[in-house]
Amino acid sequence: MKDWGKIIVASVFEVGWVIGLKHAESAMEWLGTAAAIWVSFYLMIVASRTLPVGTAYAVFVGLGAAGTVIAEIILFSVAVNPAKLILITVLLTGVIGLKFVTDEGGENEWHGSH
Repeated sequence: MKDWGKIIVASVFEVGWVIGLKHAESAMEWLGTAAAIWVSFYLMIVASRTLPVGTAYAVFVGLGAAGTVIAEIILFSVAVNPAKLILITVLLTGVIGLKFVTDEGGENEWHGSH
């Protein structure tokens, strides 16, 4: 579970750097954006060493995308679009579903025709 925690924290930093790319103006804001990029990718890479990379990446991107939309609504007063919220719910449902059906130990992996 600790590696999934790294994916969640990496997704939070992803939200930070995506918002930073759009809104950063000062050198310190750009430095914070660069640091968030580094932390998010570092945690994603470390967690992917033990987790199935496709599922880990899907969870990372899905949480980051949903978090970015929600952060824009909360922090920057972006208009709430009901259709967008429904689609985020569908996205998060899929991400959670992927996490639950993923065999972390690789016991159920198919290794050829045997």
